[in-house]
Amino acid sequence: MTTDAIAQGPSSTATAPAAASPGCKPCAYSIGRRLSMLLAVQTVIGLGVLLAAIYGVTSMIFMAKHEEELRSYSSVLVDVIRESHSQGGETEVVAKLAWLAERRPGTYVELSRADGSELYRDAAPTFDTTDSTAQDKTFTVTGGNGTEIFRGRLVLDCSKDAETGRRMALLLIASVIAGAALVGWGTFWRVRSSLHPLMDLAAQTKAIDARRLGQRLTLCEPVEELQPLIDQFNGLMHRVERTYVQLEGFNADVAHELRTPLATLIGQTELALSRERSAEELNETLVSNLEELQRMAAIVNDMLFLAQADRGVKARRGAPVSLAGLVKQVVEFHEAAIEESSLQVAIQGDVRLPVDEPLIKRALSNLLGNAVRYAEKGSGLKVLIVQESSDAVRLWVENTGPSIDPNHLPRLFDRFFRADSARSEPERLHHGLGLSIVAAIARMHDGYPTAESSGGQTRVGFSLLSPSPAVS
Repeated sequence: MTTDAIAQGPSSTATAPAAASPGCKPCAYSIGRRLSMLLAVQTVIGLGVLLAAIYGVTSMIFMAKHEEELRSYSSVLVDVIRESHSQGGETEVVAKLAWLAERRPGTYVELSRADGSELYRDAAPTFDTTDSTAQDKTFTVTGGNGTEIFRGRLVLDCSKDAETGRRMALLLIASVIAGAALVGWGTFWRVRSSLHPLMDLAAQTKAIDARRLGQRLTLCEPVEELQPLIDQFNGLMHRVERTYVQLEGFNADVAHELRTPLATLIGQTELALSRERSAEELNETLVSNLEELQRMAAIVNDMLFLAQADRGVKARRGAPVSLAGLVKQVVEFHEAAIEESSLQVAIQGDVRLPVDEPLIKRALSNLLGNAVRYAEKGSGLKVLIVQESSDAVRLWVENTGPSIDPNHLPRLFDRFFRADSARSEPERLHHGLGLSIVAAIARMHDGYPTAESSGGQTRVGFSLLSPSPAVS
């Protein structure tokens, strides 16, 4: 289902991208250890802030408690001193304070007169009154006429509460460290357990090789986060397997296609050498060998072109041209074959588009040659040029003849593929790369090939996309 191409090779080349300079390979890290460390740090920060707030609130409660004790006891002292002074003078005041000192061992009292001279001091305090944990409060005692008669200082022992606060701080710090360690260890263990499906997938992936391309990744227990990755990988393996099978088939087809002309060349050459031949007979042999060599060269050129297209080479587009004009040139090239089959060619539509002219002519030549080969004699051919969107154009070549089996349509553009015998012509040999070249040229113009066949009407064509505007 191919014709000889007008253009013998691609008209565009692509410059290979510059190889990136190799960088330093980053060191691998453990997801489990990293997550454990991050969660441990978060736990330290979270628990630290929470427990620091608890410690701060507790310290404020202790301070409020101390202030309340100082305030209430200083009020008691003021009342006692005022009453004692009114009843028995300074002697009664000293006696009363000494009596109270024995009953309040956690306090220390100093009392001086209004002129600053010392009147009373607790004899043996049970704590260090100069310690930073001690809290003190000054108070004054006034007489009945409102004049100051005594000035005192009350010191409260807060060492027990301070010790309780220190123990509480140590306990909270230990709780933060223990919580962080527990969370880190638990996270590491949980992450390692949760990563078992990934390890299983890695083992399954390692087991895949060229002899087991049909193997697919599966998990006994589906994991929602991993399922898209598994589906994508299995889809990739399906494409790889299909490509590998096609490559094997392509190699076999290439060997088969080249074997026939090689066998013909060897046979004719051996026959020519088997006995004396006239110059005319040798000339006929050389002409026949030349035809076979040209056929082999065409196969090799087409294979090289397809290999270049598979590497992602893009078409070299020129100025916008009339596609109908290109079609007319290709029709003129096939004029002899068209007249021989008594066909009429109609061109419908026209679009101006920047394309690679030699490549488009080559694709149109293959399509038109196909249509001429399988069209009923005396029927008509149509070349349709349709503007599908602002940047997409489709070219169709339509002929009337034997329909293509729907099962064959998806493979119509495969290399070396030939359809059913109803559409084959043994007397007109072709090597089965014509439509593959059409598909490659379509891809080089950012398009794709299409084919339809039903009711004796067959349409084969391809789409083209306008080039994207260059970004300045």
